[in-house]
Amino acid sequence: MASAAAAKAKVKEQEPEPEEEKDSEAEGESKAGASEDKRGLLGFLSLKLAIIAGAGVLVLGGGGFAAYKFLFSHHSEPQSAAAKPVVFVDLPEVLVNLSNTGSERTQYLKVKIVLELPDQATITQIQPVMPRVMDAFQTYLRELRPSDLDGSAGLYRLKEELTRRVNASIAPNRINAVLFKEIVVQ
Repeated sequence: MASAAAAKAKVKEQEPEPEEEKDSEAEGESKAGASEDKRGLLGFLSLKLAIIAGAGVLVLGGGGFAAYKFLFSHHSEPQSAAAKPVVFVDLPEVLVNLSNTGSERTQYLKVKIVLELPDQATITQIQPVMPRVMDAFQTYLRELRPSDLDGSAGLYRLKEELTRRVNASIAPNRINAVLFKEIVVQ
């Protein structure tokens, strides 16, 4: 019986071994599967990160290149023409009464104007038509109301309109701008 008991003990010891082996194999497989899942997950995440990082580098590199071209490309172009000195011509002082609607008090506009010309040759070309320029100034300025000259916007509109009228009077020549030396409204 002792040998039978020993055999049964051996059988019982042997039986759990396959279960333990199965458990240990199952644990090994699950650990291997988990490590493969982790590797697969890490591989997938690292692939995603690599793609995102690559796209980020491309975007930043492209933006840097575009900024470089935009900001520094103007310096590589040769200077085509040196700035010509402009010429200024003083006009006689103009004194006109302003248009008043319903007001008893007459208001006057006194203005000293300077024409900015592109070059010296334009002076000789516009001298013969200067009475036409002064007439254009007089007729336009007499139509103005005091409210037309309020603020910087009013003066800007006046300057633009006078420039347009001078250019129409001296066509085909052109001036650069009408400048005010003095403006007084009384």
